[in-house]
Amino acid sequence: MHRVGGGLLEELLGVDLGHRGQRLDCGRGHQAEFISYRTKAVDSVLGEVAVRRAYYHCEQCEHGFCPRDRELGIEGSSLSPGMLRMVCRTGSDEPFGEARRDLKDLAGVELTIKRIERATEAAGESVRLGAEQESDGIVSGQILSALRAEAVPKLYITLDGTGVPTVPKENQGRRGKGPDGRAHTREVKLGCIFTQTQLDEQGNPVRDPDSSTYAFSLENAERFGALLYAEARTRGLERAAEVIVIGDGAPWIWNLAAEHFPGATQICDLYHSREHLNDLAKQVLAVGGIEDGRTWVTARHDELDRGAIDDLLLALLDTPAAKANAEVRKAVAYFDTNCERMRYGRFRAAAMFVGSGVVEAGCKSVVHRRLKQSGMRWTVRGAASVISLRCQQASGRWEAIWQWARTQTNAA
Repeated sequence: MHRVGGGLLEELLGVDLGHRGQRLDCGRGHQAEFISYRTKAVDSVLGEVAVRRAYYHCEQCEHGFCPRDRELGIEGSSLSPGMLRMVCRTGSDEPFGEARRDLKDLAGVELTIKRIERATEAAGESVRLGAEQESDGIVSGQILSALRAEAVPKLYITLDGTGVPTVPKENQGRRGKGPDGRAHTREVKLGCIFTQTQLDEQGNPVRDPDSSTYAFSLENAERFGALLYAEARTRGLERAAEVIVIGDGAPWIWNLAAEHFPGATQICDLYHSREHLNDLAKQVLAVGGIEDGRTWVTARHDELDRGAIDDLLLALLDTPAAKANAEVRKAVAYFDTNCERMRYGRFRAAAMFVGSGVVEAGCKSVVHRRLKQSGMRWTVRGAASVISLRCQQASGRWEAIWQWARTQTNAA
């Protein structure tokens, strides 16, 4: 069936050989001349097919091209558009070796591991560039983000960072957290935006189904902030009744929130706050001076969960550990700095989420599951390409991204 289909496809493609006259505009202001017909082998979902097409050459540019390649979406590629999508779907979903096996077993297509890797990363790079150009246009005002027909009741913007293992050359001169002081990973900043319109039977907030979309960057926080802001505008930022930013307390998160989302409710993730309190309680109890440690810790957690941060601070600062140890006082300052972001009782009363579990799950499903498997080491370009494909797929934009990819390939 593949052979029959491939033969029919070959005949169909041969109906138009792409001859567009003896001379043709080269795209750079010159005239390219028809030279001959040339055949190109293309791997399609029906197997390899031979595509015969007209070849033009421009003497001024010293550049040749085939108009039919651009029309068919195979310019600079030996994979058909349908085959490329299959390769990218498997290559961004699983290790390239496993993608090769699945393409062979499920589609009867045999490609080398290296070819799958190169095609996936090249397409991912094109998708990333297209998404970034669109984001830049939104931020600059050259592209007007689509406004929703209805206002968004609650728009959540959740942020987090996670590491991706990278090859040594990508880490030269970078300080890391390891014992040797060298970096072995690069940080991926990931943002997840979702909406909330309903409550469950107990009055708890419920994330709208299929409302999560993602933005990411392996660059600095400034670049990531612009990408996240553009994504938020696309999701209806201007028409949101309430905007809520949730993060783990890292300063860069609140700096971005203040710059791009002024007036938004800022919430420090409750579960990170509990972890900080647990670590701090261990230091306090290790010094001693508290009669019933278990009761004391339980009371502090109750204050945190209620958002009674003023009471929590007083209790922490009144301990012998805080009075004698500067490191303990520094740990206490975390709660002082994020005091207004920890009013969890107030946030719950307003039916808001108080945890960043959505973006943390995104870090695991979008980044970790594909890029942090045993023995993996990535270049920054390769990691960014694969994450770009995975973000778009997780955002429900798998169909839309191929227009970006084709536009970028043609421009290149």
